[in-house]
This record gives sequence, structure tokens and C-alpha cells, in this order.
Amino acid sequence: MTPDVASTLADGAQRLALAGVMAPRHDAEVLLASVLAQPRSTLHRQPSLSDGQLAAFAVALGRRAGREPLQHIVGTAAFRYLELKVGQGVFVPRPETEVMTGVAVGELHRLQQAGVGAPRAVDLCAGSGAVALAMATEVPDSVVTAVELSPEAVCYARDNAAGTGVDIRQGDIADAVDDLVAQVHVVTANPPYIPLVAFESVDVEAREFDPALALWSGDDGLDAIRVVCEVAARLLLDGGLVACEHADVQGDSAPAVFAASGRWAEVRDHTDLAGRPRFVTARRAPRRTALATPQDRLAR
Repeated sequence: MTPDVASTLADGAQRLALAGVMAPRHDAEVLLASVLAQPRSTLHRQPSLSDGQLAAFAVALGRRAGREPLQHIVGTAAFRYLELKVGQGVFVPRPETEVMTGVAVGELHRLQQAGVGAPRAVDLCAGSGAVALAMATEVPDSVVTAVELSPEAVCYARDNAAGTGVDIRQGDIADAVDDLVAQVHVVTANPPYIPLVAFESVDVEAREFDPALALWSGDDGLDAIRVVCEVAARLLLDGGLVACEHADVQGDSAPAVFAASGRWAEVRDHTDLAGRPRFVTARRAPRRTALATPQDRLAR
């Protein structure tokens, strides 16, 4: 006799629980809904499952029990109001980043209300394009550029950004947007920030499946954040806002990078949805106007 949906889900959730998955019932439901190509909310209406559907669900369960991220298996990740394509080779966007993104979106709205018709934003280390696309879709008149080094991730970002007008650039954040020096109102970044020495402490799903390029950042985890600090200082207009994510243990050290540069005012740290230190914001301090050349002034 073919098992019904309820018993299939119960067995699947038990398998995932034994594998150490944190939300086994939720993940089993999402996987079965994906196999059936229907919403989770309608699973209870499914009268029975075919042999093919059971086999496909078993394969998906096996991948999840192996700790492959749920989003890789179903091929999408939710982020704010977006459903993004993700998979092998691109960092899966996390809910923690949504708070930082909301601050950037709020700043773009504020600028529009202040009379800036088309505020410009740049997202560094863009990955799937989540932050850039949230800014572009929630503030439709904004002009958004996203930069990502990984060719695999850029493919996802360009696919996700199709039809939005977001400029996706493949390249090193250190120089990929040099044409926008002193023209940008908001800079965001979710850079790699995990110290190499913390390898063993990182969750297996991130360690084994997220791209290394998106995770590791030198001995102290601050190498990429230092680059973001320098690049954002070049890109932003005086008074422009930078928002940069960091690890929860970097609530002091990440803001200190910005404070020490001498180019920032109003350096503040912020918490995520769980109340943990998660991102720093700062305003571009006025440039020195007495320097010899326009290039010197922009560099300061």
C-alpha cells in the first residue's frame, strides 16, 4: 500500500532529525512541496503519492540528510520580498542580512523624499544579487550596481536581475566600480568575514557547500571588510551611507576598521533579528577641499 502524505512527511522529518537538521519537519515539507510543485499549505490536500514522487522525495531527503542546504535542493531562496535562484557556487542569502538591507532601503527612500530623484547605490560582494535587487525593487527609481568576483555567482546574479535594470559587474571590488568615484549615495556589502582559524567551528552546511570565496577573510576575518572600508570611502558622496555586514563576534573590531580610517563619521554597530551584532554603518566624512587636485580630493 502506498504511504499517504502524512506518514511520508513524518518518516522524512524523522530521517532529517537523526541527521542533525535543525528544522526537520519544515524542511521535509518544503522538499515534498518542491517535488510536487505545489505550496506547502496545500500538502494536506494531496490524496496520495506516486512511485515517481516518492522516489524523487527520497533523493531530496538524502541530499538534505547529507546537510546540503535546503535552498540548493529546491533551487531558490527567499530574501525580503524576493524569491532568488541559488545553487552550487553561490552564497545562500541569510535572514540576518535582511535587517542591513532594510537600513539601505530606508536611506534610499529618505534621499528620494529629500529630492534626490534617482539615488545611486552600489552593492559589493553581491553573491546572488539579493541586497542589490532588494534595493532596486523596493526603491524603483534608484540606480543600483552590484559587484561580484565569482563567475559562478555572477551567473546567478544576472539571472536574478534580468529585467530589473541592476548593473551586475564581475570583478574585484577594489577596482570594478572606479568609474563611480564620489557619485554614490549608498554602499552595501556582505563580504567574507570568517577567520581562517575558525574553520572547524563553522556549520557544516556553510563550510561544505557555500563557496569558500564568500566565507574566509584572513587570519582575523577583517581583510575584506578593510577593502570595503576603502572602496566605499572612494565611491560615496560626502555624507553618503555605508552598511557592511560582519560576524557576531566582530561587533567591536569591524566598526573599529571604519573608525580608524579617518574617513567616516557616525560609525555605529547594529544587531540582527536575533539581537546579535551584525553590521556596521557609517557616513562619509567631508573630503578635504584644500588638496591640490580633484583626484587627491576624491581619494581623501
